Amino acid sequence: MCDTLISGDRMKKFLIRLIVFLLILLLGLAGFLGVRGYSGYREITSQAPVETVVEQVQSSPTFVPYEDLPSDLIRATVSIEDRRFYEHGGIDYIGLARGTLSQVIPQLAQSGGSTITQQVAKNLYGMFEQTLDRKLVEMFIAKELESKYTKNQILALYVNIINYGDYHFGIYEASTGYFGVEPQYLTLAQASLLAGLPQSPGNYQLSDHFQQAKARQHQVLEAMAECSYINESDIETIYAQDVYATY
Repeated sequence: MCDTLISGDRMKKFLIRLIVFLLILLLGLAGFLGVRGYSGYREITSQAPVETVVEQVQSSPTFVPYEDLPSDLIRATVSIEDRRFYEHGGIDYIGLARGTLSQVIPQLAQSGGSTITQQVAKNLYGMFEQTLDRKLVEMFIAKELESKYTKNQILALYVNIINYGDYHFGIYEASTGYFGVEPQYLTLAQASLLAGLPQSPGNYQLSDHFQQAKARQHQVLEAMAECSYINESDIETIYAQDVYATY
């Protein structure tokens, strides 16, 4: 019996040491990645400060300020891309954990893997390569954006620079190019259709992938219902509306 107790104590000590070792390893890795990401962030923003890049976007003649954006477009975008947008500080750690688990449990997937703020950072600097270094830099830029701009300003930046397919960059080009109307006149059906395109512009662009875009629109409407922006009973009515009709 004494031998059993000694063996149990040794096992506990071993497990404690293993846990401590793993924690130290994780902290060391986090520190290494943090330093690496911050170094890349400092390098890119020293050449092109965030404020300068943002001002260039906002000075575009086709830039649509937040107050001129239709609320349906904002709600559709937040619902499908980043439903915790108003709660996180640029990086959604809960969303990151959910996104990782969703690779195993697809039912956990709710919205895009990157936050809206991270997507703004990526598109502002044209950082589209799929590398860890790029992701780390993106996260640091996202944190700076959140510290210097309001949520409404960040949303406006997003819809004004994101790719909506068919070479339409920004909501003004997408709205006028696809439907021949300025953004403030978009219907809910049109807004929900456009909000789904940025996830994969080449696969959803309306010129040659309209049916795929419509299927994506249904996902957007379902997300809006889950966020209580629309009634679930209205989804099919909105979905059936002709987005090319003139009113």
